[in-house]
Amino acid sequence: MQQINLWSLHRQFEEANIQICFNGPLTHSIIEELGMAVRRYLENETPGTEKMMDIFSVYIEQTQNVRNYARKKQSAETPALYNTITLTIGRQGEQYVVVSGNVIDLADVSPLVAKIEQLRTLDAAGLKALYKEQRRKPLTDEASGAGLGLIDMARKTSQPLEYQVQPINDKTAFFTLQAVV
Repeated sequence: MQQINLWSLHRQFEEANIQICFNGPLTHSIIEELGMAVRRYLENETPGTEKMMDIFSVYIEQTQNVRNYARKKQSAETPALYNTITLTIGRQGEQYVVVSGNVIDLADVSPLVAKIEQLRTLDAAGLKALYKEQRRKPLTDEASGAGLGLIDMARKTSQPLEYQVQPINDKTAFFTLQAVV
C-alpha cells in the first residue's frame, strides 16, 4: 500500500469542516451501516428537526443514485469502476453540505447535467410542480434514473444543486454532486 500522510488528510478535513467521509465500494449493507452512523451523528447535532431528515434523505438519495448507476454499468471488465463512491458530509455555518462523487461514462454526462441545469432554474413552486408531474408518470424499465430522487433532493436544498465533471479518460469522468441543506 502506498503511504499517505494522514495528518495532512486530517487537516484538509478540518479546514473544510468535513464531519463524515467515506471512500470505497458501495453495497446495500454499507449504505445501511453508514446511514445508521450518519443518522446517529445528525440526531446528536440537530435532534428532532426536519433539517436532520432532509440531510439524511439527501445522503440516501446520493448513495442510492451511485449504487443504481453502478448496477446498470457494471461488467466483467470493470467490476468496481462504477461502484465506488467518495462521500462527505460537512458543515458550512448552520448548513450541512453533502457531496458525493463517482465515475460515470462520458456519454451519460450531458443528460445528467441537463437534468440538473433544469432543476437549478426552478424555484420551490416549480420544483414541487415538477415533482408532482414526475410522480404521475408510470415507471418503466428504461427509466434513466436521476429523476424523482434528484428532484426531491433539489427540493430539500437551501441552494441550487452544484456539480463538477472531471474527465478521466476518453470514456469516463468523475462526477461530483453537492447539495447544501
